[in-house]
Amino acid sequence: MPKPRFRLVCCPYLGASASAFSPLAAAFPPSVEVLSVQYPGRRGGGAEPAAADIGELAGRIHDELRPWREGPPLAVLGHSMGAAVAFELTRALERGGGAPVRLFVSGRPSPSAGLGLRPLETDDDLIDELRALGGVSPKLLGRPAFRRMILSVTRQDYRLNSTYLRPPDETVSCPVTFLLSSEDPYVDRVAALAWKGHTEASFRLAEFPGDHFFWTARTAEFVTAILEDLDC
Repeated sequence: MPKPRFRLVCCPYLGASASAFSPLAAAFPPSVEVLSVQYPGRRGGGAEPAAADIGELAGRIHDELRPWREGPPLAVLGHSMGAAVAFELTRALERGGGAPVRLFVSGRPSPSAGLGLRPLETDDDLIDELRALGGVSPKLLGRPAFRRMILSVTRQDYRLNSTYLRPPDETVSCPVTFLLSSEDPYVDRVAALAWKGHTEASFRLAEFPGDHFFWTARTAEFVTAILEDLDC
């Protein structure tokens, strides 16, 4: 089997575990090795305490990636809350070695744009938000054990995501690609283009039909857009 030319580090969305990217990973050719991040509190994540903020979370991921910094160049991908994590992880890698060749983001306004999220005070509020996002099976939400686990990690992630904000002049050095879906309720074309101000290199906007989780239905097109920018 040929050796990979790139490693793509994937940062999950709110409430998700590393397995959320399994179908996406399977769609990539051998030229790209896909690594998916497991946030604290998920199954298999051990007893690691919750992060105080997204910057701290990205710092932990940066440290865990040490064994993978040698070899193929890294690229970073993040969807929704994961876009903020991916941005902070890219900055940490640029400071600490192993600078990524490109940052891919989707599903979230720029780091300097506040989300304006409403407070989610009860379990029912959190469940309603998960149903609205559409990233979790309604059948799974009906299972008590899964419901308890997902409520715990969603509450933690919601806090991290809703409080994340960076200055307009905070940037990464590598190129950025924003993968935009036409019917995403959380980010429109104007909000996506604002990511251009957070890179010192080039910026590309790739547009697709679909909702917030468009890439699960259009995996082939999503992968193709990434491969085009990685030139492989």
